[in-house]
Amino acid sequence: MSVPQHDNPGRNTGTGMLILSFTIALIALTVFFDDLLKDQLNPNRNPDTRDLITGGQEVVLQRNRQGHYIAAGKINDIPVTFLVDTGATDVAIPSNIANQAGLSRGRATQAATANGLVTVYSTKVDSLVLGNILLHDIDASITPTMFNDTILLGMSALKHFDFSQSGPQLTIRQLTN
Repeated sequence: MSVPQHDNPGRNTGTGMLILSFTIALIALTVFFDDLLKDQLNPNRNPDTRDLITGGQEVVLQRNRQGHYIAAGKINDIPVTFLVDTGATDVAIPSNIANQAGLSRGRATQAATANGLVTVYSTKVDSLVLGNILLHDIDASITPTMFNDTILLGMSALKHFDFSQSGPQLTIRQLTN
């Protein structure tokens, strides 16, 4: 003789709650580790900024795990990511960001890069923001061969700063004239 099987609503609810708990924990861990990875790549998503007693501004950047100084900023009010590059003559901007920022392509020239000679187009950035520092009318190059969304913050912008490195920090100061 067989014994009739009865549904156990408490057991089904418990299994459902267990699955829901695991799902929530997995989502929380994904968000946590994604944020941790972003901080390791760009520890300057909100750069440390100060107003100086002398009237200038200062931004302190932390070096990332690869040894680079990467920071959030803006070009023509478009949020961007900068990579400080003292070896770059100009601020180098990928085409897709140049289009978003409304930059027009000027004269075509050749530029020597780590990947050889490339064609770049001169342009002018109306406003460049790094932390609390604002620059206007900065020479730049639109570089169609750049395929990521990182902008090289080259000497056309860096020449407006006094900067120094101490350990894992790069301090950038814009002094008033």
